[in-house]
Amino acid sequence: MPVPRTTLSSPTGHRSGRRRLYQVLAAFVVLAALAGYLAVQYLSGSKDLLTGCEVRYDDGTKDAEEQTYEMGADQAASAATIAAVGAARGMPERAVAIALATAIQESQLRNIDYGDRDSLGLFQQRPSQGWGTAEQIQDPVYASGKFYEHLAKISGYQDLPLTEAAQRVQRSGFPEAYARHEPDALLLASALTGRIPAALNCATPVTATAAAPGDPDRLRTELVRDFGKGVRPAEESAGPAATRTVTVPVPERATGGAEAAGGAGASAVTAGARRGWSLALWAVARSGELGIDEIHYAGRVWTPGTGWRTDAAGSKEATKPADAADSDTGEVRMRLAQ
Repeated sequence: MPVPRTTLSSPTGHRSGRRRLYQVLAAFVVLAALAGYLAVQYLSGSKDLLTGCEVRYDDGTKDAEEQTYEMGADQAASAATIAAVGAARGMPERAVAIALATAIQESQLRNIDYGDRDSLGLFQQRPSQGWGTAEQIQDPVYASGKFYEHLAKISGYQDLPLTEAAQRVQRSGFPEAYARHEPDALLLASALTGRIPAALNCATPVTATAAAPGDPDRLRTELVRDFGKGVRPAEESAGPAATRTVTVPVPERATGGAEAAGGAGASAVTAGARRGWSLALWAVARSGELGIDEIHYAGRVWTPGTGWRTDAAGSKEATKPADAADSDTGEVRMRLAQ
């Protein structure tokens, strides 16, 4: 009679099974880590509706394609500072677009504390290359100023392709990388320099990052830091409402007229109104950080999440139609949360 054969498990088989188990567990750990990373990105700097900001423009013509750019609240704050520092230095809109495209490429508009070799900050500037100390480079106002300082030394930079102008400042190993961000940078610059009125909206942040939300002294300090000493927030009169409001006078004839073309939304907005809108949209971009819950300008009012609408009350411009955004107006009023 044939003897039945008995199959015995070999040590090799056990090792193979254990190896497969380890591979499955390792894959699970990697996927869990990735999910955690994406969740952090979603909550801390994503385009979600809870914390995000959006620039939206449609010129109203029949065949126009609506242009949009979405970003996190922290990215919008960085972009607003870059534009404000450009305004303080008298830089044209083209320079602001170049700076924004560069920061989008280098850091995704985030003031990061790491990078290639010793690169840091919004523009990934390097202390070892003479851009300043690590502490200075991570100050967005300083970093933006240094970028404009170098850009201004390039003869004819406004006539250069955007990616070439950026590369002459940055000396990047990827000189063509800036070009892909040009459409977004042009749209963002057009809004933040005030050429497209009321184009930026931000939703209410999940958590206010301000050390003291609603602090009028901090708001005044940040306005002057970003826009320079040419911005002079008015002294408020006494009273509970006044202590929560910061008013910035807008000169009727601001320096630097409206520029022709060169980006999205080439509307004829006067220099004074452009100045006012640049201040108002700066306030929108930094509203969560500084505790701003209402902004009035040019017959419109902004509140978090709701966006810009006609100001039916509380503004001397309320009787003007909502599209009268090119009218010079006297002040931007920013109301702080309690």
